[in-house]
Amino acid sequence: MSDKKNEDFTIRMPDTGMRSPYGGEKDPFIPSRPARVASHPNVPSQIAKIENSPAISILAYCLSSISMTVVNKYVVSGSEWNLNFFYLAIQSVVCIVTIEACKQLGLIKNLAPFDVNKGKRWFPISLLLVGMIYTSTKSLQYLSVPVYTIFKNLTIIVIAYGEVLWFGGSVTPLALLSFGLMVLSSVVAAWADTRSASQTAEAAAALATLNAGYAWMGLNVFCTASYILSMRKVIKSMNFKDWDTMFYNNFLTIPVLVVCSLVAEDWSSDNLAKNFPPESRNALFIGMIYSGMAAIFISYCSAWCIRVTSSTTYSMVGALNKLPIAVSGLIFFSAPVTVGSVSAIFIGFVSGIVYTWSKVRQSQVAKNSLPTTQPTMSASSQSNRDANS
Repeated sequence: MSDKKNEDFTIRMPDTGMRSPYGGEKDPFIPSRPARVASHPNVPSQIAKIENSPAISILAYCLSSISMTVVNKYVVSGSEWNLNFFYLAIQSVVCIVTIEACKQLGLIKNLAPFDVNKGKRWFPISLLLVGMIYTSTKSLQYLSVPVYTIFKNLTIIVIAYGEVLWFGGSVTPLALLSFGLMVLSSVVAAWADTRSASQTAEAAAALATLNAGYAWMGLNVFCTASYILSMRKVIKSMNFKDWDTMFYNNFLTIPVLVVCSLVAEDWSSDNLAKNFPPESRNALFIGMIYSGMAAIFISYCSAWCIRVTSSTTYSMVGALNKLPIAVSGLIFFSAPVTVGSVSAIFIGFVSGIVYTWSKVRQSQVAKNSLPTTQPTMSASSQSNRDANS
């Protein structure tokens, strides 16, 4: 999990001796047939151009996050599926194996060796992560992708007021407007969902499924907020980089998830056959493996997007990306398309944009204000001070 900041920044790529993909000085040697050079561009130059392309980085981030949600929904959507702890354990194992492979290949250079003392301090955070990801898969199992995406916005509200209570943060009027839109979109989505379910042949069973999904979604909102707020409290004192956070999270959750799966889940041959029917067994295993790798893709694409654009652009892309995620649920899983569901998606989409814009405005005001008095400390700064005290 990356420790995101609200201020714009860009990182210049180191000078590798290659010609800039955006122009620059000409090479001292100019071939006699420039047309042929144009038709066979230098491969390293083309790779550098892709690596520094804002459009490609944004597209990669959107595709990785959309595919992660779609694959998760596919895996847990089986009518007899009940091995969520096992699925999450596979995700963590794949993630750890991939990180170690990338480290051995030299693709990851800033991953420190595992520290037992840091592991003990980080273990409570990993337990909160288990609660967050388990309730997330359970809610996604019972709810459609659009409704799940809309209700996830409520986590922003809980985190914002948690920062007010814990770290002395503040909520601007524009942020309050976005919170109101988020609540409204959730109410409209729930109304549209229950109305559609009540009109089916098995209305009672459909409504019971929705109620279970809403209950898990409510737990997920508070588990997610608890995890993020607690992580912000501790991560500064741990001096973790992005890869360290991902490594410790996945490494420490593996034994917890394995034990929970062995204790709480049915490992009989009959139940395994129900969860992995022969006609879809291979696709399920591929999806489970991909979901573990997708977590790394998202982390890399997030850092890539911030590097070649800015943190503000990245935040706005995250808000805009909720629309294609919701639409993917309508396309791949035949979620009901009604006036209510489309309205809820649109309102949730607008609420994300308003919230992101409120954070941008808040950051700009903080930059432009004169330090005549001691300003109210932001949540991240307060978290840093508390962690080091």
